[in-house]
Amino acid sequence: MCGRFTLRTPLHQLGDEFLFHPSEDLSLPPRFNIAPSQLIAGLKWDSGRKFSQFQWGLIPSWAKEPSVGYKMINCRSETIREKPSFRDAYKKRRCALFSDGYYEWQKVDGVKQPIFFHREDNKPFAFAGLWERWQQDPEQPAIESTTIITTASNHITETIHHRMPVILSSDDLDDWLDPGYPDLDHLHSLLTHPIDDNQMTTFNSTAVSTYVNNVRNTGSECIEPVARQQDLF
Repeated sequence: MCGRFTLRTPLHQLGDEFLFHPSEDLSLPPRFNIAPSQLIAGLKWDSGRKFSQFQWGLIPSWAKEPSVGYKMINCRSETIREKPSFRDAYKKRRCALFSDGYYEWQKVDGVKQPIFFHREDNKPFAFAGLWERWQQDPEQPAIESTTIITTASNHITETIHHRMPVILSSDDLDDWLDPGYPDLDHLHSLLTHPIDDNQMTTFNSTAVSTYVNNVRNTGSECIEPVARQQDLF
């Protein structure tokens, strides 16, 4: 799964990396411990790539209460086309979610050790996601929410966790985002095979303090390295 991640990259740099034009009156403070129910930044399609912010935890349009989103922070790539909560969004409302690192936990001597995965150059990447628009009261603002798609881990990350977020190639972004893209089977193929081991070798795995376990801890201490007992890669 993917339950915590970072986004330290400034908005203007995200615009350069992902080829969109950010609003000049908007900024993104660095975030070191993004957690479910919080706002997360990414792209959806509106005649091209459009910067958006989503509440993390998908709320289907038919849901009676927004609290259902707490159970839908991730969705499995293998069943995304069949599950009622995700299948319509998969056809029409796909998004890419910005990150520059994510956490998984490995059990070491009975203790869960947080591991921070990030590129060696700390550049951002994009998770595959789905989004929905939910509005119970027309007099209240609508909520745009999202879920991160996960898949089976590749050979490198499976020693830490059996699932990993789907990381999109920059070459596939427009196809993934475009709601009119006709070949849904091709899009599904992007999800069922995780980022390959050769690409993953550009990532580092860093053992970090259990400080990150508390969602109230949001400072840079979350990604400070600590000693670990074994090499993970």
